[in-house]
Amino acid sequence: MNLDINKIREDFPILNQQINGHQLIYLDNAATTQKPQSVINKITEVYTQYNANVHRGVHYLSNKATAAMEEARKTIQQFINAESETEIVFTCGATESMNLVASSFGQKFLTEGSGVIVSEMEHHSNIVPWQLLENQNKTKVVKWAFDDRGELNLAELEELIAENTKLLAITYVSNTLGTINPIEQIIEIAHSHNVPVLVDASQAIQHFPIDVQQLDCDFLSFSGHKIYGPTGIGVLYGKKQWLDELPPYQGGGEMIETVSFNGTTFNQLPYKFEAGTPNYVGIIALGEAIRYVQNVGLQNIAQYENTLLQYATDKIKSISELRQIGTAERRASVLSFVVDGAHPFDIGTILDKMGIAVRTGTHCTEPIMQHFGIPGTIRASFAFYNKMEEIDALYDGLIRAVRMLK
Repeated sequence: MNLDINKIREDFPILNQQINGHQLIYLDNAATTQKPQSVINKITEVYTQYNANVHRGVHYLSNKATAAMEEARKTIQQFINAESETEIVFTCGATESMNLVASSFGQKFLTEGSGVIVSEMEHHSNIVPWQLLENQNKTKVVKWAFDDRGELNLAELEELIAENTKLLAITYVSNTLGTINPIEQIIEIAHSHNVPVLVDASQAIQHFPIDVQQLDCDFLSFSGHKIYGPTGIGVLYGKKQWLDELPPYQGGGEMIETVSFNGTTFNQLPYKFEAGTPNYVGIIALGEAIRYVQNVGLQNIAQYENTLLQYATDKIKSISELRQIGTAERRASVLSFVVDGAHPFDIGTILDKMGIAVRTGTHCTEPIMQHFGIPGTIRASFAFYNKMEEIDALYDGLIRAVRMLK
């Protein structure tokens, strides 16, 4: 590993500022990552040089914007090693990606009594869409519980899969616990029972390499803003055989081939699932973000972030009033904890006064909080532009906050 962190930080202009008279320490990367200057420049480039609606236009600007958007699709296809760029569907985020699968897969394959297995550690966006189906067509949502370390038991999955199980929806990395689930083994078990798998990779895509063909997942989703790209853009990967079978999620321009009052025929993949004007500026900028990450190197990122996580974990262990939530053997760079006798919001507010940005609350994972019987956690999440000195500052800030709230 040979990362020049100070040089990398120069690529992120937002980090060079003071908050409440202190140098900003941004430790809320699981919520959203900051953007390198190259991504910001790319957004400006599109709007100032070739902004025009994509596809079907015959003029120069439209053709250039279309080519740039489709080049970004190809970049993402190669980044996750999808078999074809037609398997890359653009959405407004991972939430829409998972709602798309729930709606289209549900319409085609789920009937009364169909079972969908969902883990207890899922983000709400991978729970609520399935509950909506439960209300609509009496699909049964089956919870796969984790233990107090924040780990799932593979033997329990074997027991949960039944004849009526039609899908497994599972996160690769928990946004709250940091748990890295053994996705390859999970998919292998599900497929042995002919159960397809939807993987939420929102908290994995930015931390380590993902090869969808090696995983053999049927669907995979992630958001651009988690991987140093802009907000409002997401990706759904789906195996071609599944996407061919699923009905469209929304109707309108681009997803059609022909329209008449006698009937409508739909466009080819992936456009069948991309109704309306796409966020082509966001798509092009996401392609730039992916290239930036590739230049840094995901293996380098994974190694360095693991070093940050281990350092931070060891530091907070010495604070007796703190209790770590999520102690799985394999974790990504997320550290959640509670402070005895203090509400997470109060800790977060005190840290903010010192220029330290952490996330407090339930992190859109209320079932996790219910599992541990807590109102929420303080979550520090790290990216490859964070430094050891920032973890030291977090530690000092926590010591001060604990003393203030005693």
